[in-house]
This record gives sequence, structure tokens and C-alpha cells, in this order.
Amino acid sequence: MSTPEFAGLTALVTGGASGIGLATARLLAARGARVACLDLTPDDLPKPLIGIRADVTDDAGVRTAVEEAARLLDGIDILINNAGIGAQGTLEDNTDDEWHRVFDVNVLGMVRVTRAALPHLHRSDSAAVVNTCSIAATAGLPDRVLYSATKGAVLALTRASAADLVHSGIRVNCVNPGTADTPWISRLLDRAADPAAERAALDARQPMGRLVAAEEVAAAIAYLASPLAGSTTGTDLAVDGGMHGLRIRPRT
Repeated sequence: MSTPEFAGLTALVTGGASGIGLATARLLAARGARVACLDLTPDDLPKPLIGIRADVTDDAGVRTAVEEAARLLDGIDILINNAGIGAQGTLEDNTDDEWHRVFDVNVLGMVRVTRAALPHLHRSDSAAVVNTCSIAATAGLPDRVLYSATKGAVLALTRASAADLVHSGIRVNCVNPGTADTPWISRLLDRAADPAAERAALDARQPMGRLVAAEEVAAAIAYLASPLAGSTTGTDLAVDGGMHGLRIRPRT
């Protein structure tokens, strides 16, 4: 019987109580990792996942939560920076306060958690960081300028961090999901004037004609986090139904 891929390794997943984060935490655990999830509401996580309450905008709280995770897991080998929030609108639609709020979560949140986890990652022989970025970092999407700006920053953060940490043996990569079928998207559709039409538009925006499944993004994250991807760093992996790379003709 083969040894599970992540046997003996530990992983910390932010935003791990729902959506892509929960799908990733479950997959890593199924493949042998011991997994802790940082989240604002980490209640009722399925076993064997460990839930730890944390707000990524609170540096002191992040440091405390990361240390608690390292204590419970006996170290941190893998960090999945998945916590994030959405934002809609054009340049004219959001205030300065909203720009600061979304950047605080989506960009500085990753900085805070990674910074707190680095002492533990430096002690690992299989250290990996995977950031959840977005196709919005590489494709111009309407009414998503604030969200897109944060994800563009995450892409740059990923590559620069990979350069800084490569000689320490810490790999840093990111995934770029297309529109994923997550609770946030469900809430967005619920608020639409015509949810069915909005869902159809989101499906049609991706060449495969459907939303990305959270489990599909989780599989890409697991690949990048795996020791089997030991020569992969500074890379962004699109999981977007062909949205970034394909230019197909409309169906007739």
C-alpha cells in the first residue's frame, strides 16, 4: 500500500471553513496531512480538521492563531492563503475606505499570515505556500476593478515572495480560479435582479460553459503544495475553464 502524498506533513489553511478553503483542507487531510483551518467562523468543521478563530486583518490575532496552529499540529509545512473577500463596482463606485478594507483582507491578510508562519516554514524540508489569486489578476473583468487590483497585487506578491524565499527552500505559488461555485457567488446571485440570467452570464463567460468547482481549485492547490511539485515555484496556475488562455468562437 502506497504512503499518502502528504503523510507526515502539516498544513494551515486560511478561510478554511467554507468554499475553496474547506475543499482544500478536506483534500489535504484525505491525502495524509494534519490540517488546521483559520477562519472568522471555524465552527462545525468536519473531523479531523482543526478550527482556529482568526481575523486576518488583526496582526496580533494572526500571530496568536498561527502559533496555536503550530502547537496543535507540531509545526507548519504548508500554508494555504485562501482567506479573501469580494468587491464589485467600477473606479467610481467604491470609497477610499472600501479600497483600504478589501486590500487589508485580500493582500495584507496574506502578508500577515505568511509572516507569522515563516519561522515554522523555515524549519520544514517540504515548505510550500500557495496563495488563492484569481483570473481577475490577468483578465480585465467589468465591474471588478477593486477586486482585480487586489488580486493583481497577490500575483506580484507571490512571484516576489518566491524569489525572496527560493534559497530558503520555501516554494511560493498561486492558483488563479475563474468564477467558482462558492458561497460568495451564491450570495451574489441571490442579490441579482434576475439570478438565473446572472448565473447564465457567469457560466457563459468561461469557455467550458460552467462555473469552476471548489474541488477543482483544491486539486490545483494540492498539486502546488505537494512535495511532488518540488521544482515549481513562482508560478500561477489558472483553473478557469479556459477563460484566460482560450479565444473561442461563439456557439451557433
